[in-house]
Amino acid sequence: MIASFDSDRLAVSRRQSITSGGVGATCGLREAASAFLFDRQARGLSAGSLRFYEQKLALVVRYCQGEGVADILDLDAAAIRNLLVTLQADHTPGGVHAAYRALRAFLLWWQDEEAPTGWVNPLRRVRAPRVGIEPLEPIAPTDLQRLLKHCRRGTFHGDRDRAVLMTLLDTGCRASELLAINMEDLDLAQGQILIRRGKGHKPRMVFIEASCRKAIAAYLRHLATDDPSAPLWRTNAGERLTYEGLRDIVRRLARAAGIAAPTLHAFRRTFAITALRNGMDVFALQRLMGHADLTVLRRYLAQTDEDLKLAHRKHSPAESLGRASKGGRA
Repeated sequence: MIASFDSDRLAVSRRQSITSGGVGATCGLREAASAFLFDRQARGLSAGSLRFYEQKLALVVRYCQGEGVADILDLDAAAIRNLLVTLQADHTPGGVHAAYRALRAFLLWWQDEEAPTGWVNPLRRVRAPRVGIEPLEPIAPTDLQRLLKHCRRGTFHGDRDRAVLMTLLDTGCRASELLAINMEDLDLAQGQILIRRGKGHKPRMVFIEASCRKAIAAYLRHLATDDPSAPLWRTNAGERLTYEGLRDIVRRLARAAGIAAPTLHAFRRTFAITALRNGMDVFALQRLMGHADLTVLRRYLAQTDEDLKLAHRKHSPAESLGRASKGGRA
């Protein structure tokens, strides 16, 4: 088989391949999930997308194994609904919806690739779970200050960690995009970074201002090589920093600061909401964040009640009329 399970996720291996008739002959859910991941890998999906499918399908397969559903042909609408209800106990509505999306992609692939004649996709009878548009708050400024405070200046790890956090905050780039940056992609003098492979394999330019540039410059003084093809963000051994390594940096700093660890995605959300509140044009923000349209951006930028209250206070027609009346008095 091309992939195997551990306790948390599906692990994909490039060195193994699907044996002819293996999946179609057994219809095994576990084996089919591994074959689906191999297909996504062969299509050149980003590391972030592969990780998404690995993690969400692992949830599905573990649940089905616990319920005695080992074969795709035994996966019916009732089992899928039970899965979604079970996930609601320890997942946000967005997390439940993400599992649904991963399962939908998997079953559509199975339908095209391996399903026997007459098989009907059970997801046709299961509607997607609702996801409310809840206001999404950025990381609190005090928490950001605490994280940065615990980056020890003048040391490799301290200067690197500070530069990483500042770059996440100042660019709004995805964690996977940040980790893929090479030395040649950074133009410190011009204050810009080339994201060579954004979502959908689309390149774009992001920008950094004085505080972030200063933090990166302090980190660069620790690097032993300026090879253009070398990774910008490295471990002490000179290897490219991994997603897990980046996540560990944030968790370690959060523990030292005595705060709840923000997710890596929370830095991107903080960039978006802060930029909007500071008056950035939404279409400029869309381009900086690498979104194809405004659909996802609306989720990031759902305003809080306080934002709406302040906007109303500033632009209230009744108050404007009152101010105009007072100004016109003799």
